[in-house]
Amino acid sequence: MDEQAREMLVELLETPSPSGYETRGQRVWVDYVSSFADDVRTDAYGNAVAVHEGDPDGPEIVLTGHADEIGFIVKSIDDEGFIKPGRIGGSDPSVARGQHVTIYGEDGPVDGVIGQNAIHLRENGDDDPEISDLWIDIGVEDEDAATERVSIGDPITFASTVSWLSETRLAGRGLDNRVGTWAAAEGLRTAVDAGSEATVYAVSTVQEELGLKGAQMVGFDLEPDAVVVVDVGHAVDYPSAPKDKTSQMALGDGPTLGRGSTNHPVIFEALETTAADLEIDVQIEALGVGTGTDADGFFTAAGGIPSQVVSVPNRYMHTPVEVVDTNDLEEIATLIGTFASRAHEFEPFAVEI
Repeated sequence: MDEQAREMLVELLETPSPSGYETRGQRVWVDYVSSFADDVRTDAYGNAVAVHEGDPDGPEIVLTGHADEIGFIVKSIDDEGFIKPGRIGGSDPSVARGQHVTIYGEDGPVDGVIGQNAIHLRENGDDDPEISDLWIDIGVEDEDAATERVSIGDPITFASTVSWLSETRLAGRGLDNRVGTWAAAEGLRTAVDAGSEATVYAVSTVQEELGLKGAQMVGFDLEPDAVVVVDVGHAVDYPSAPKDKTSQMALGDGPTLGRGSTNHPVIFEALETTAADLEIDVQIEALGVGTGTDADGFFTAAGGIPSQVVSVPNRYMHTPVEVVDTNDLEEIATLIGTFASRAHEFEPFAVEI
């Protein structure tokens, strides 16, 4: 990975972007793609779209990931100044206790910790908390002192940032799915460098974790010929992984192409062909009942848009220590960017009846 792309990935991952509060992260993404896109725009909710203008008669292809990360929100403040959090997206209370968090208040970030009873004081059953069991300590003595620093509705993330476990193994919170928006941006850059005849859009959507909301907005706005969604998938190459619950995805074994349901067979075959031509190994994920990604939001928009999900293998999803292999990530960017630049070879994107 070249230094510019690596720095951008780290900056994205270290910039807070909870669902509904994506502005900070979107600004980083927009600044980056502006250097090679013909135009960049945002909509009323903060979806960001960068475009390479191709042949007006050529296909229009969207490469996309979602900008938002899971987190928490300040739901209430009690008399003693302790904060009761609510969920943003699929936050997992079982990994929350004992964690450092950051609350993004109007006057700047506020440090806090999610409290945990000491092991000496716990009873059986205490190790599986509900969100209602959590509280955040920001070091104040009462509600008045707390409300001077935070407000109801302020977003919260874990305070963990990026760790390089090895040259290519990256750990951190919210890799789901800033790695996807990075891949969409780098895919656009690949298509631009290839002089793509297709018009290629890189899109960074908002509020995927809340129900694919941004994808539904953008699909109606753009009405492209095809969409490739980059998101994360469950890597199960670690001890105790429930391998019977998902396809056998592993870090470092390459991009994962979804098959079934939302995934369009023509785009699947086009990506498989492109990967073979590039000598990129791919994994296959069976997705018989939807993908759980923005592809499910795009494919029924504007009368039906052929859509395909490409997954980044990811260990420990929705925890503060998600892990990906950047070799997989780079190969995805190359694959989708090359597919976009060759899209005219594969159209029309329609099944034969």
